Amino acid sequence: MEEYPAIEDHGIIGDLQTAALVARDGTVTWFCAPRFDSPSIFAGLLDRHRGGYFRISPDGVRYLSKQLYLPGTPILITRFISADGVGEVIDFMPVTGKQPTDRHRLVRIINMVRGSMRFRMAVRPRFNYGRDPHELDLRPGGSVFRSASATLTLHTSRPRGRLVPQEQIHNEDGDLLAFTTLHEGDTGAIVMDTASPAEPHVMPFEEVQHMLEQTRDYWRRWLDRSRYHGRWREMVERSAIMLKLMTYAPTGAMIAAPTVALPEEIGGNRNWDYRYTWIRDTSFSMHALLSLGFTEEAQQYAEWLDDRVREAGDNAAPLKIMYRVDGSSDLTEETLDHFEGYRGSGPVRIGNGAADQLQLDIHGEAMFAIHLAGGQGLDASHRVWQSTVRLIDWLCDNWDQPDAGVWESRHHPRDYTYSRLMSWVAFDRAIRLAARLGRPGNTDRWTDQRNAIYSQIMERGYDPGRRSFVQSYGESVLDAALLIMPVVGFVTPTDPAWQSTLRAIGQDLVSDSLVYRYDPTASPDGLPGNEGTFNMCTFWYVEALATAGRLDEARLIFEKMLTFSNHLGLYSEEIAPSGDQVGNYPQAFSHLSLINAAVTLDHLLTHRR
Repeated sequence: MEEYPAIEDHGIIGDLQTAALVARDGTVTWFCAPRFDSPSIFAGLLDRHRGGYFRISPDGVRYLSKQLYLPGTPILITRFISADGVGEVIDFMPVTGKQPTDRHRLVRIINMVRGSMRFRMAVRPRFNYGRDPHELDLRPGGSVFRSASATLTLHTSRPRGRLVPQEQIHNEDGDLLAFTTLHEGDTGAIVMDTASPAEPHVMPFEEVQHMLEQTRDYWRRWLDRSRYHGRWREMVERSAIMLKLMTYAPTGAMIAAPTVALPEEIGGNRNWDYRYTWIRDTSFSMHALLSLGFTEEAQQYAEWLDDRVREAGDNAAPLKIMYRVDGSSDLTEETLDHFEGYRGSGPVRIGNGAADQLQLDIHGEAMFAIHLAGGQGLDASHRVWQSTVRLIDWLCDNWDQPDAGVWESRHHPRDYTYSRLMSWVAFDRAIRLAARLGRPGNTDRWTDQRNAIYSQIMERGYDPGRRSFVQSYGESVLDAALLIMPVVGFVTPTDPAWQSTLRAIGQDLVSDSLVYRYDPTASPDGLPGNEGTFNMCTFWYVEALATAGRLDEARLIFEKMLTFSNHLGLYSEEIAPSGDQVGNYPQAFSHLSLINAAVTLDHLLTHRR
């Protein structure tokens, strides 16, 4: 792996417990097993020399590469086009199911469509984030890589033609290097298995074909449940697949992104581990999934969230802002000093030190999700309601204090307007649920606290000079997080205070339709450097414009934003000033906000007078 591919030059495949990134040149640059948050096996995206990779690509020929997904699926096709021929690699991971397993398979089918082409395969695993040495054992039917922490088995499959003859396979200091020339009609496969129950062997190609068909059918059946048939169906469905891919099937928890330490600024140090479940992200994803009709996923996440609420309520403690997919909360942050980072953007961090921050807004996002779920008949049990009451009672005593805020500032705590806003949401939704369900709770006190927050935001969170709601009390800095105010019902889209806030955000935080979270030079966040525009905020801006009646402007910005997706319709966290995608990838926040913006905009355009 000579150079770092662009972040956006990747597709993603997954099996609902883990995922892999595949670059345009046929290189698997990122893969962790057995879970999203497990140590990496391939991490060439973070260190091209020490990270490891699995590449299948043409050798000794000039070629053009193209990638596409098999429609309605996350089955990735990488095509290599040259004057001598056209070959393709089909990558996918068979769905594992809802039981946690150590066995994960990555299938790579190689087809020669026309002409002939020489291929090179290099398999260079680097177990446990490149910290564990390994040995390679070559066998007649495949290969086995063994380390102290994991085993990786490669099975071959070749029903016809010539695929990697034995004499062209080499053990190169523990790595596998192989060459073969394929001719039109030749096909075969490599099946990588993280916990193979058998010795490496030549698999019947019919078995590989069956795995492909099962995977294809699973995803198409799932996608058929979507009830969105609007103007942007292809992008919405691709985003829905991304959210599903980032969901850990055994628990229903959704990770923020499957990657680690991809920089928000090339050469900068804003490099975080996103392989965890943020209460905030996944709660908003429930809104997106329910709007498309995916109630089963929403129900499973609601059950996972109920457990977290119960744990917090039973301990008279606030919710953690993030958890591992199994609900545990040990996310100790450490630095992998032996990795140079993507294009030299160190440090490479695993774990996340923000996990223990106080972020009061997450209680609002949790209650927002619980209330939405209740609207679909997914009401909390009596036991969970009791814990919810204790959690809301805790918030009564603790909402009026500085915290780290939605953007996880590592600077001093502030009185963030967004944190107060979402605390208002927590009380408001708890009051509504108690009334609708006839559940017990100190609703008089909750109502007093809700009203106190409303008055406080109007008095201290609104700057008359700027004619805008601001990021924190006593400051004049704007914050794109406040674009959600009308969505949660705190203000109406036609409120003059909101209309002037929307204009101020457009003037200060919008650059050619793209939206910055805030200005870090005006509002220090405890970290050096800058960042790009935040994709979620751009989609929030679209939704805010649309509901405020600025439909033509909203549609143009939405269409512009679609041009910043990659060739597969995927988004990272941010867009750099150069137009490149930066930050962890693909990002659930980006895709869920795309869905919400598309659904809202499509509805308003359809019913426009």
